[in-house]
Amino acid sequence: MHNAGANFFMVPFEVSVLVHNISGIILVINFIYFVVANRVTGNGKYYQIKKKGFTEKIWKQTRYYSWGIFKHEKAPFPISGKRKFNPLQKLSYVVAMYVLVPLIIISGIGLLFPETTISSVFGKSGLWLTDLLHQIMGFFLTVFWLIHLYFCTMGKSWTSNFRSMFNGWH
Repeated sequence: MHNAGANFFMVPFEVSVLVHNISGIILVINFIYFVVANRVTGNGKYYQIKKKGFTEKIWKQTRYYSWGIFKHEKAPFPISGKRKFNPLQKLSYVVAMYVLVPLIIISGIGLLFPETTISSVFGKSGLWLTDLLHQIMGFFLTVFWLIHLYFCTMGKSWTSNFRSMFNGWH
């Protein structure tokens, strides 16, 4: 939406807003499905973080992703039927799906229905702060998506992990 406008010949602003709003509605529906499906199917157990030793596991996985993977070292936390995510994946998915996505949805609803936003916070426009939150969450989710795509290229072939990106399993 930032690049759409009257002087931009490819995407008129009205079309950009419509596509953005429809995408937001689809995101809300998909998120509700995600939460309900995780509760009903038991898939939610893969998103539970056990505090004991988690920090050490994060650092071990970070070290592997930083240089171990390039030296063809064995993964410290191989994926199995019992372990769907390594610790760094688990942390990033929990933050993305249970913090960033709800915040972008809530701020998006606030922007879609501006009468629901707080009028001001610490002397700043509530609508401006809602928009700022929405844009920051969009930025972080875009970074998450780009990193996700990059790691999908690190399979046996550069396309082999993309299937697991869609079905959730290696």
